[in-house]
Amino acid sequence: MHTLGDWMNSLLTGWGVSERVADKFDESVIALLMLALVVGLDYICQAIFVGGMRRYTRRSPHLWNTVLMKRKAVHHLIHLLPAILIYNMLPLAFIDGKLLLLITQRACVLYIALEIMLTLNSLLLVMQDVHVARDAEKDRPLKSFIQVLQVLLFFLGSIVLISILLHKSPATLLAGLGASAAVLMLVFRDSILGFVAGIQLSANDMLRIGDWVQLPGGTVNGVVEEITLNTVKIRNFDHTIATIPPYTLVNNAFINWRGMKEGTGRRVMKQLYLDMTTLKFASPELLERIRQTVPLMADYQPQAGEVPTNAQLFRFYTERYLSAHPRVNKKTEIMVWQNEPTTYGLPLQLYFFTDTTVWKEYERIQSDIFDHLLVMVTRFDLKLYQYANDAG
Repeated sequence: MHTLGDWMNSLLTGWGVSERVADKFDESVIALLMLALVVGLDYICQAIFVGGMRRYTRRSPHLWNTVLMKRKAVHHLIHLLPAILIYNMLPLAFIDGKLLLLITQRACVLYIALEIMLTLNSLLLVMQDVHVARDAEKDRPLKSFIQVLQVLLFFLGSIVLISILLHKSPATLLAGLGASAAVLMLVFRDSILGFVAGIQLSANDMLRIGDWVQLPGGTVNGVVEEITLNTVKIRNFDHTIATIPPYTLVNNAFINWRGMKEGTGRRVMKQLYLDMTTLKFASPELLERIRQTVPLMADYQPQAGEVPTNAQLFRFYTERYLSAHPRVNKKTEIMVWQNEPTTYGLPLQLYFFTDTTVWKEYERIQSDIFDHLLVMVTRFDLKLYQYANDAG
């Protein structure tokens, strides 16, 4: 039975090429032809199957076909068809036992194994996308499970690829890795810790690029710009760059302000210190003057038999003022209360949320509110405590 190599050899000698030169170059020419055939077959298969799938998705977009195209699962799967076909045709093109046959077959096996690994990874991502689209509340457990499967897939896939390349059993490579595990852990300690910490950060959704994070001590307070295997890069608000290992974030407490930024407002929790020497019961004249000069208190009436203090009136006014303020979030708690008296006066605690999380607007809103209250306190015959150093 004549092989393709014999046919190519006869063709070259028929063209006047010497038999010795023809024997040397016929398999190289065949290899180029086979490569062109692989590329052509892959292009045709992609046009037929992937193109057909794309047109079907445009006409009838469903969740399953949309994510299949998004994650390129069909693309990787179709890449297998030409490779398997060429692998089975290689013995017909080369004489048995030739080095070129061995090299091309091994290259085909490598390609097939790589495409199988990429196809399985795409299917895992498809599972995650389908789960997130159907039930976002259950995203976290499945996401962490899929990430673990991806790690195992690429680890085992890498072992298989290396074993094919070295023409050794995967079990032999795994045994060798087991024997050298201690050395690998010592050399790649930071990389291994960073890899594990990165999985934990991602699986638990602890950190994303763009998050505002703050570490204890005030050395790190800024926005995450980059997350790599060994480092997390954070740009502080003074435009300095802090670089920390991922396992530092896993092993230590840190504040992520993402919840605040994604919420409907940002919290304000501040105190005004009233001078306790100015606290008194409100006389009828003071009550009437407050009703006349403070519109929000025009309809105020104390409970029967109650004589309010001026601090109580100011606290009631502060609650009304915050509730009527257009930039205070009405969907969250608005509270005003007294804390334990101190040597610096009586603390009046304010707790509310602005209607925005934009930093500049937030600071302006709370400053305007406290400017107003600092001036209004005198309308209630109250004073704010201010330390005065009379010595000297």
